[in-house]
Amino acid sequence: MTKMAASIVEHGEDAFRKLFKFYKRRNPPPDLSDVIDFSKIVKHEKVFPTELNPGAVSDAEARRAGLRPIRDWTAFGLQGYPGFIFISNPFLPGSQQHWVRQCLKTYPEKPNVCNLDMHMAPTETQDIWGRSADTLRKTGSRVREPKTLLEKLRWVTLGYHYNWDTKTYSADHYTPFPSDLHSISVHVAAACRFPGFNAEAGILNYYRSDSSLGIHVDESELDHTRPLLSFSFGQSAVFLLGGTQREDPPTAMYMHSGDVMVMSGHSRLLYHAVPRVVPAPKGDPLHPSLEEEGLGPGSDQGLAQGEATLIQPVSEEDWAVCSRYIQTSRVNMTIRQVLGSGQAFPAMDTKDKRIDVGHTDGYHDNQDGENVGLKRRRSDS
Repeated sequence: MTKMAASIVEHGEDAFRKLFKFYKRRNPPPDLSDVIDFSKIVKHEKVFPTELNPGAVSDAEARRAGLRPIRDWTAFGLQGYPGFIFISNPFLPGSQQHWVRQCLKTYPEKPNVCNLDMHMAPTETQDIWGRSADTLRKTGSRVREPKTLLEKLRWVTLGYHYNWDTKTYSADHYTPFPSDLHSISVHVAAACRFPGFNAEAGILNYYRSDSSLGIHVDESELDHTRPLLSFSFGQSAVFLLGGTQREDPPTAMYMHSGDVMVMSGHSRLLYHAVPRVVPAPKGDPLHPSLEEEGLGPGSDQGLAQGEATLIQPVSEEDWAVCSRYIQTSRVNMTIRQVLGSGQAFPAMDTKDKRIDVGHTDGYHDNQDGENVGLKRRRSDS
């Protein structure tokens, strides 16, 4: 923590909220020199290398999912955060584009649910990509167009759809989980020594340059022994990882495009937040520009002719839209297992439901970093 950041935190105060506001501040901008950058780690008192399980996923399985062999991944842990794993961009060149396209074009499609459904008719959100693509392709237009539906997208839910009013999942609000996202999640979890992980729910967050994610704990899942996986694409972000109490000052770190975080064990139920989106690094060999990587898996990745792969090349037409979007935006996928083995949803009694006033538009916070209807917050928040 920088001296400036440390100076605003006093004993007994809500340290997390104060540091959230510090890192979110626009004028003057905060000092980011102490934010941990795992892509540039040489030696850091809080960071240590983490050993993964290279035998959990074969090279061929990893390659088909657009991932490098696990033995080539670079993973870290943080002192004081047992169960937290940070993986610096394990993706093969050209593979991230698939996930960007899926998040912008495929996953927002019905029957999946998004924030626009809260205040628009179903017919108006039926084809978010189709209603936005032409406008986003007009890169040379000087006329300021109204925001497209894609630019208004803030969240999408997959699998078991999170209920923003009751802060719960339920058996009767489910649609099939995407097979490609399930496969890569299972591989990452296995590499982190969580065999048998079952990706059952996903929440996709769409960040514009001025967006943030408020302080919260992900505790609505019924099984907390399973990890929470987080995948980031596009612009970078400052991520804050705190403790079990709001008085615990958080650790700040960068999340760059392609980075993966795993929160498990003690770290599974820690407070966390994203106060700031920042420009992606330039000239970083571990996080090259997505435009420089090409538009899909190629022969340099060792794919045999006709070999099945989950990662499909992105057409130039589609990438023109995706590229324009991520020039100023970030997409994050958080994947969860909701139920443990043999576990079932409890019967819901009306009096036990927590009802908010109205629907929420999702993940954005107020000026103090408090989430507006995001997750069930603990009593000490």
